[in-house]
Amino acid sequence: MTQNLNNSVLDGIKRVHFIGIGGSGMYPLAQILCSKGYELSGSDNNETETLDAVRKMGCKVYMGQRAENIEGAELIVYTSAIMSDNPELIAAKESGVPLMERSDLLGLVSSWYENAVCVCGTHGKTTATSMLTQIFVEAEEDISCVIGGKLKAIGGGSGRAGSSETFICESCEFEDHYLKLHPDVVVILNVDADHLDYFGTLDNIKKSFGSFASLASNCLIINGDDRNTLDSVADVNKKKITFGFDKANDYYAEIISAKGLRTSFNVYHSGELFGEFELFVPGKHNVLNAVASIAAASLSGISANVMKDALSKFTGAGRRFEKMAYEKGVTIVDDYAHHPTELEAVLTAAKSLDFNRVWAVFQPFTYSRTQILMDDFARVLKIADKVVLTDIMGSREKNTNGIYTRQLAEKIEGCIFFDAPDELVDMQTAKRKEENFDEIIEYLSGELCEGDLVITLGCGDAYKLAKKLGKKLHETEG
Repeated sequence: MTQNLNNSVLDGIKRVHFIGIGGSGMYPLAQILCSKGYELSGSDNNETETLDAVRKMGCKVYMGQRAENIEGAELIVYTSAIMSDNPELIAAKESGVPLMERSDLLGLVSSWYENAVCVCGTHGKTTATSMLTQIFVEAEEDISCVIGGKLKAIGGGSGRAGSSETFICESCEFEDHYLKLHPDVVVILNVDADHLDYFGTLDNIKKSFGSFASLASNCLIINGDDRNTLDSVADVNKKKITFGFDKANDYYAEIISAKGLRTSFNVYHSGELFGEFELFVPGKHNVLNAVASIAAASLSGISANVMKDALSKFTGAGRRFEKMAYEKGVTIVDDYAHHPTELEAVLTAAKSLDFNRVWAVFQPFTYSRTQILMDDFARVLKIADKVVLTDIMGSREKNTNGIYTRQLAEKIEGCIFFDAPDELVDMQTAKRKEENFDEIIEYLSGELCEGDLVITLGCGDAYKLAKKLGKKLHETEG
């Protein structure tokens, strides 16, 4: 069973094995442990650039997950995404070797740093964590970091191991995982209704964020414009630094101009001009993410000029309005947005740009979220000029309540989806998913016109559809 963690858990341990070492959450932890002198091994199912990077660190990587892979390990790390029937996990549990879930190890690692800056929020945490990381990298601070997406500024990975006492960590509220962390500074971007299959109510979500805020040993940096955030920390007796657009905040932004992907804005601190900044990722929500990162970086003594240079070079984290292709006059981007509030922000930003039509290609994620938030999904998807839906990606869930894409499509006039017998959709087979994507790609390739923008949306694997669509358009004559 998973161990109750403290620093003594790693005493005397030299060999650590990661089940799924190529995952975006596992790779940064492997980097940090490797830098501390641990001997690592790991397994994964698909060859990736990340696995190449793991090998270059001197780690043994096994392709495929088998019982014999854990031989010689003195500690085994796994993620909650690993299914209970995974042969490697079964062998690990039977071996008597200590087991750690990834979020437990992340919590332990966070306690090793004197300046752990933990960025949380229902929306935007990967982008804001990436912005903050980019600022520290520009300042030539040798930080360690864990990010939920890939960032070019750190070599295209999802984390890095450094020698300084600063640790920047994306902190996820899913199943209260962030309550295992040891933050010095907590940044709260926003609080919204999500993961209701776990939390049940918005009030419970607020209590969770309040509990996380109370763990900060130094201070809180919070969105002063967001009522839910303010409610969450109302009873938390910590120093609070606010940010937002309202002039009552400690740090606030005023947008000067927004054209294409470029947004110019001033930031004020305590009513005085702090600096003029440029950002090349669209949307007011990204300006807000930038102001949060500016407030956090300022707390660590980084100058406004360094921040200005860093943010002007920031082109987004992986899967955050990430440009995938430009073919036949059609721009294809991909975004991780999977909650109505995130979709609204992304699609509003897209509509403000100079495109002919905005196509939203959305992959709903989990049956429970789709069912609970269906009306909100329908409302925000209507912002796009055209909407195409894939089958629901069930992920960790079974479709016990009979929730299907067609039910969402019926609420959106002109929405396109490609149906299949319910039993095929429920099976979530790789073959069905590929067929579904191919149907959508075939449809889009015949409908798209020069000047259109296609955004694939969702936290599953909709990005694969974007890549295949770009390839299809490239191969199309005319």
